[in-house]
Amino acid sequence: MLLYLAQSLSQVYTGFNVFSYLTLRAILAALTALMISLLVGPWMIRTLANRQVGQRVRDDGPKSHLPKAGTPTMGGVLILVAICVATLLWSDLSNRFVWITLGVTLAFGMIGFWDDYLKLVVGNSRGLIARYKYFWQTVAGLGCAITLYVTAKSPAETTLLVPFFKSVMLPLGGAYVVLAYLVIVGASNAVNLTDGLDGLAIMPSVMVGGALGVFAYVTGNVVFSGYLGIPYVAGAGELLVFCASLVGAGLGFLWFNTYPAQVFMGDIGALALGAALGVVAVIVKQEIVLFIMGGVFVMETVSVMLQVASFKLTGKRIFRMAPIHHHFELKGWAEPKVIVRFWIITVVLVLVGLATLKVR
Repeated sequence: MLLYLAQSLSQVYTGFNVFSYLTLRAILAALTALMISLLVGPWMIRTLANRQVGQRVRDDGPKSHLPKAGTPTMGGVLILVAICVATLLWSDLSNRFVWITLGVTLAFGMIGFWDDYLKLVVGNSRGLIARYKYFWQTVAGLGCAITLYVTAKSPAETTLLVPFFKSVMLPLGGAYVVLAYLVIVGASNAVNLTDGLDGLAIMPSVMVGGALGVFAYVTGNVVFSGYLGIPYVAGAGELLVFCASLVGAGLGFLWFNTYPAQVFMGDIGALALGAALGVVAVIVKQEIVLFIMGGVFVMETVSVMLQVASFKLTGKRIFRMAPIHHHFELKGWAEPKVIVRFWIITVVLVLVGLATLKVR
């Protein structure tokens, strides 16, 4: 939006051409989202508290979580508002990838909102029934995958890039729809499972989102993509603005979500953030790298799958409690220790992911 204004004003004063630079707009988007989060956050927390939209804590979980009962949740609304406003202000609104990414993020956010609303406002402890939740996730994820496939303008957009190998790009054809769907829905649920401790999900989301912004920038730049030997996807660079908005919004939310949390994001934030990371990874052809950088999300998801499978098959549990962050809590790790150590793991994995740009 502001890009168009700057382009018009540049006819009067050429200095406004500076806003055509993608990197500057990304920085401004991050700062805009951060300021929105910091300014709106206190009002939102008070509103949620006054409406008694508070966290419900399981009795069979770690006892240290009991004092968290009643903490305002559904704070993911703040993240979504900050991301959307900053992206709409500073991105090129003629870019199809921007609208697809925003659409998927909001669609999964709505699914999470309905789940949170049923649990916290209506008082239905089950929330949105699992099969209905998965159905709507499938509709949103599959709709996005099909849209990306149908609107693809080059064969590179429907290939699978294998990291660490030069020029290993597998053309997927129609199978691209399946891959994109699995990545988007899988990432959404993985982040949701990770969101169990103060700041545990948001900081890895910020770090992975920032790294995906780097991938978006080089993928959408014909010179850098050619030098690095990765597929060039015209228009993908504009997602740097979206990723920067995610980073700014996430850091602003972390200000209130850091231990001890004043607010939780709820499913509305976790499902949306995961879907956002998934769709950006699909567009910039870094599906496998997302699996690497989001190793904490993967670890949390696998721990739940193993726990359920083991209990159904043998009647025994592998972990004291799943997802795995609760296992470490029950082993005696203090909550801040679990959180920071998972952050450190994410830093290392993100660096490994970024290294795939050159290590081939």
